[in-house]
Amino acid sequence: MTNMAILISGRGTNMEALAGKCKSGELNANVAFVASDKADALGLNKAKVMNFKTLVLPYDRGRAIAEAALDEELSKHSVDWIVLAGFMRILSSQFVARHSERVVNIHPSLLPAFPGTQAIKDAYEYGVKVTGVTVHLVDEMVDHGPILNQAEVRILDEDSLESLEAKIHEVEHDIYWRTLKDLFAGRYLRRGRRMIIEGSR
Repeated sequence: MTNMAILISGRGTNMEALAGKCKSGELNANVAFVASDKADALGLNKAKVMNFKTLVLPYDRGRAIAEAALDEELSKHSVDWIVLAGFMRILSSQFVARHSERVVNIHPSLLPAFPGTQAIKDAYEYGVKVTGVTVHLVDEMVDHGPILNQAEVRILDEDSLESLEAKIHEVEHDIYWRTLKDLFAGRYLRRGRRMIIEGSR
């Protein structure tokens, strides 16, 4: 069974969705711990209710110290994959190199369009008719690593920013666990930047 650590910064809705799939057996993985850069992150309370070990990363003492604390926990719990689920910190290139191709992220746009922390708002205000969700490996650049999976979300004329956010989150909660299921099973093959699922054409 795959051992994963989940990193959050806020409400932890993606973490909660992934945990539910682990509990149901649809995702063959164990949540080793849930870590956040914020002590008041609502997702930490959800994780505690689900009896997960939780950790607050000491970013107030600097990124190097916070990542050292994270490294210690990853080693202690023999973590296979680091799953970013609304984690709003940029990991250092040194950290990413230490955990090369073992860090995965979900982003609320169709990358490479609308990278950054305001992707949903940026897409809505730009006026695009289609946006979506991207699951990708993390590399040394922001919202840049090889793309594992994407799903489209149409922006309707009657959509508000709030309704678009709700649609995006609904898609996130479905695509993330399905992508991780294939990833953890070793089904992805890498061809340059392209990530191909074994057996697909």
